Amino acid sequence: MRLPHMRKALQLLAFKAIMEKIPDQLGYLILTEDGAVLESGGELENDERVATIITDLISLSNSIDPVAFGPDEKFKKITITYDDHWFIICISNKKIYVVKRNIPTSSSESIAVNV
Repeated sequence: MRLPHMRKALQLLAFKAIMEKIPDQLGYLILTEDGAVLESGGELENDERVATIITDLISLSNSIDPVAFGPDEKFKKITITYDDHWFIICISNKKIYVVKRNIPTSSSESIAVNV
């Protein structure tokens, strides 16, 4: 294995370890910019359908009214909230990180999460 490939493999292992330690995590995906699954776990293990939905959502968000948002203005984080879980989507270093998290049932107060 050449050094650059080994470095990438070690980075993915480090990201996988971090993703698995996120509190209330139900599953995660690490994708390439075009939606190929690099790493996955939990309920999102090898979930190509969710990967496609996420990459389509990113494409859509990047094409929303460039006049209002500016041509180079991209999102930093997208959160999709359901009654019992949420998805947090971030892009960093040309990779897409998706975490599916459980929403604690005692949500009578607002929930703030930093990922």
